[in-house]
Amino acid sequence: MDLAAERLLAADREGEKIAVEVKSFLNSSAITDFHQALGQFLNYRLALRKLEPDRKLYLAVPEDAYRKFFQSSFAQDSVAEYGLLLLAYDPFDEVLTRWIN
Repeated sequence: MDLAAERLLAADREGEKIAVEVKSFLNSSAITDFHQALGQFLNYRLALRKLEPDRKLYLAVPEDAYRKFFQSSFAQDSVAEYGLLLLAYDPFDEVLTRWIN
């Protein structure tokens, strides 16, 4: 998969195989970042289902983007519609701040 400047990490969490797609949300438009992240997430999830069907894909977003964008009804509807599994992280300390799903 072409990951460009973003990262896709594989890990185990409590015996569950996961992959984490890390997005930065650095553009001035959160909706633009979300559209790009959603498209890539859906493509990666499709590819991952063929390569490792027992691995779940999570989308990691900065804590600030989670609080400001992902609380909107549009974002929440999209998360539900597309079955996104989300994580929030602190981009400065590079640590997960919460598991949302």
